Amino acid sequence: MDIIEKAVSVLAHDGTVIYPTETVYGLGADAFSDNAIAKVYEAKKRPLSQPISVAVSDYEMLSAVAHVEPGMEEFIQTFLPGPVTVVLRAKHVIPDILTGGTGLIGIRIPAHELALRLIERFDSPITATSANLHGAKDPATPDECTVPRDLLIDAGRLPGTPSTVVDCTTMTILRRGAEAGRIEQYLSGRQ
Repeated sequence: MDIIEKAVSVLAHDGTVIYPTETVYGLGADAFSDNAIAKVYEAKKRPLSQPISVAVSDYEMLSAVAHVEPGMEEFIQTFLPGPVTVVLRAKHVIPDILTGGTGLIGIRIPAHELALRLIERFDSPITATSANLHGAKDPATPDECTVPRDLLIDAGRLPGTPSTVVDCTTMTILRRGAEAGRIEQYLSGRQ
């Protein structure tokens, strides 16, 4: 059994998996399982009022969990897969806890082969929050992943700069991260 098959089995049993992305290590769990989501909040010691993003493997999975309105599609297809989290209106399939009560969900399509294979094989969104305690340094190496988990997929040192978060309902940057300059240039060209 390869590491991806092991990880899929862990996710299928409400477990948590630390997985690599093109930015930092993420803490993944079944984004449709209340038990699995509770484990992520508990592991990170994250306040329940704060939303947690999800990772999907493609545009089809993204549009199954969020509303993509006119004008958003071009931005999404320009920057995903990549180090960008897009914030969209969540569809009812997304558990309310993940939206932090906002009705909005952050979504990533990681540009990392292992992450994409994991999500594709699991065939469902997984949580996409950094594998560290809430407020701690974003983990670029397995040693920096300080949260309890059932499995860790070691991909060595990652870049360490978190994704840029863009609220697609207002087309504004909520958090500057990887490729922020390119995103700002794109957004300023649209005004």
